[in-house]
Amino acid sequence: MANNGPYDIVVLGAGSGGYACALRAAELGRSVALVERDESLGGTCLNRGCIPTKALLHAAEVADQTREAAKFGVRAVFEGIDVAGVNAYKDKVVSTTVKGLTGLIKSRGIEVVHGEGRLAGPTTVEVRTPAGETRALEAQHIVLGTGSAPKSLPGLEIDGERVISSDHALRLEHVPGSVVILGGGVIGVEFASVWRSFGAEVTIVEALPHLLPLEEESSSKRLERAFRKRGIKFELGTRFESAKTTQGGISVTLEGGKVVDAELLLVAVGRGPVSDGIGLAEAGVELERGYVKVDEYCRTSVPTISAVGDLVATPQLAHVGFAEGILVAERLGGLAPAPIDYDGVPRITYSDPEVASVGITSAVARERGYEINEVTYDLAGNPKSKILGTQGEVKVIAAVDGPVLGLHMVGARVGELIAEGQLIYNWEALPSEVAQLIHPHPTQSEAVGEAHLALAGKPLHVHG
Repeated sequence: MANNGPYDIVVLGAGSGGYACALRAAELGRSVALVERDESLGGTCLNRGCIPTKALLHAAEVADQTREAAKFGVRAVFEGIDVAGVNAYKDKVVSTTVKGLTGLIKSRGIEVVHGEGRLAGPTTVEVRTPAGETRALEAQHIVLGTGSAPKSLPGLEIDGERVISSDHALRLEHVPGSVVILGGGVIGVEFASVWRSFGAEVTIVEALPHLLPLEEESSSKRLERAFRKRGIKFELGTRFESAKTTQGGISVTLEGGKVVDAELLLVAVGRGPVSDGIGLAEAGVELERGYVKVDEYCRTSVPTISAVGDLVATPQLAHVGFAEGILVAERLGGLAPAPIDYDGVPRITYSDPEVASVGITSAVARERGYEINEVTYDLAGNPKSKILGTQGEVKVIAAVDGPVLGLHMVGARVGELIAEGQLIYNWEALPSEVAQLIHPHPTQSEAVGEAHLALAGKPLHVHG
């Protein structure tokens, strides 16, 4: 007979925030039920986001390396993209990861309840199972982690055929000949990178003045320069006006009257919280612009309910969800976790080249009243980057006579370097303290060291 509780914690949503909360709570001895409407655990990140997109990006990198093999003295012939093979590789990465996560959750004694869940009160989650049964799960505390879904613009309908979302893009069974991508944020830029490597003609439309508009402006400009060289087109500071299907695809009209024709239109204007239809208003949970309103400890307006991940208005990153889930589990477990410093969360766009950052931009630093020093170290001076054939930079921003406030990087594989940047920022390191650390040679990590050496007033491999 099914157990309906009472549990210590019922978690609604088995994405990054929800399952991290469930795992940590079980570790702390709490009884946990984890409710998920999809067949697979892991949410958007694992099934329709971070993991499958990064698999596509790796396939794209292999394609580019094969094309360019002669530059390295290697004879190779690029014959094209086997989309079925790429999808099989992608799906295997996802399925094996899901299997590992499912086993981990089972091993911790967490009960997984599959079905559509909604709040039926401040301590009750009602679940409609695939068999059509209704279960009312009772808990001392409920954690909401229902995540997000792709958004569109008013009047622009995503039909899944000519006008698609990132979910549809991951299931394509062919390489489109041409694509217009609406939105130059992380999702748009990553799909642009993949499709260009696979041979498509790509145009990005971004209403703000730069690609990746939340990043340091110099990083955005570096990316734009690299994309131009790759033949990726973009219309910046330009709004979308309308789209109509044609015999061959889609015709997109931009503000000012310019028309761009393509086979597909990918709508990548962001993701919105999944907050409708889950009983929030009835339970008294306060919302703001569709997001669940929480304090710095992820507590909602209802004392028995917390919320984590994309459902709340914090950075839409899987690792933010992990951190918020752990924070809630530890708070409910009687520990005293520190609130999250969201500026200290690393951010990576896995395009070619990659863009990675942690801390704040120079513009934000000035807005906050800091007097700053900044140094940009060009990867042209880094031997490992020359070996890899990548261009880019490491920019470090520090308060005058104070700690490092931000690190901003562009180049192949710089996403792996941002872990050191995270330590530098979060431990409030002075440039002089980082400058005395010895970085291994030859590595790209030396670029981080070189930037700090220059910022500390003792540049080594720096011209001018």
